[in-house]
Amino acid sequence: MVAIFNKRTLPDIVDEFFGKDFMSDFSFTRKSSVPAVNIVEDASTFYIEVGAPGMNKDDFNIDLNNNVLTVFSEREVELSKEGGRKYLRREFSYATFKRSFSLPESVEIEKIKAAYIDGVLKIEIPKKEDGKQSGPRQIIID
Repeated sequence: MVAIFNKRTLPDIVDEFFGKDFMSDFSFTRKSSVPAVNIVEDASTFYIEVGAPGMNKDDFNIDLNNNVLTVFSEREVELSKEGGRKYLRREFSYATFKRSFSLPESVEIEKIKAAYIDGVLKIEIPKKEDGKQSGPRQIIID
């Protein structure tokens, strides 16, 4: 007998650590989609990579409040025809999206860094040794 497990019946350890994306179970009829995310960990750091090709670093906002890291974008997407061509399907145009992650208490909130490189927003979240909490802040993207 083969047992089949999916994310709905057996959450993975990353979801337990970082929390499930709040909007992942909903589909939208609006022109919005949610970019894919990779979460990686090594001995000293967590890394979140948000795949968002065609955007600029100024299109993103990253906020941190009560150990919830939120990445969001609200930008106007031009749907006009360009050079006689029109889009028949446009899947990687992330005009408006929001992804939120619950961070563990073991992170160094004051040292979180972000950079947008080659279509990927990379967020580096160092781990810390003590458990003190910090207030809300906005992360600047390099």
